[in-house]
Amino acid sequence: MERRPVSGSRNERLNEKPAPKAVVGRVSLYLRQLEALQLEGLNKVSSRQLGEPFGIKNAQVRKDLAFFGQFGHPGVGYNIDDLISVLRRILGVDKDWPLALVGLGNLGRALLRYRGFRSRRFRIVALFDNDPRKIGQFYEGMCVEPIDALPQSLSRHKAILALLCVPADSAQKVADQMVAGGIQGILNFAPVPLAVPQHVNVVAVDLSIQLENLAYKVQKTQDEISRAS
Repeated sequence: MERRPVSGSRNERLNEKPAPKAVVGRVSLYLRQLEALQLEGLNKVSSRQLGEPFGIKNAQVRKDLAFFGQFGHPGVGYNIDDLISVLRRILGVDKDWPLALVGLGNLGRALLRYRGFRSRRFRIVALFDNDPRKIGQFYEGMCVEPIDALPQSLSRHKAILALLCVPADSAQKVADQMVAGGIQGILNFAPVPLAVPQHVNVVAVDLSIQLENLAYKVQKTQDEISRAS
């Protein structure tokens, strides 16, 4: 397997297989922890310090990072600046990602105002909606275009990723228009699965499912407390 030196004795591995979703999610957490420690002026971090705030064991941290290569030194830990650089490159957030936002309802407008995207180098460059009252209006300095213009407009805006915030009954049609316009990744907030070509990636965000998961965990905790009392 091909290896590429990063610096010193660390190697970033070009793994042939994509990392499991759970691993990628934890790597994002590690990156945020590293950035917080960097702001505190620290230079080194241990696997325990990386995982402890999230309840992740040392061995799991080391296993997750080992999926991508060899980093750090036993008994010394990881160099924070170097590991931040590596993880940003692994996650693809070491470069700008132009985004299209489709659907300017309550959720879409909230996402448009969210400043966390820009700090992670996700930049909304185009807005689309099918409401005649919104088309032609300006939000955050961008003019809202009709959804039917998606296939032609996306390439002009050089958008690669898209936020899909439309009702479930129109989500598939809009997704098809996104694909026709060259979108390669869709963050889907519509509560319905999408059928897309193999080269297009979809990540579904269903807030009700997340709340159900939270309710389940709270209920289990309450049950455990009741049994212990």
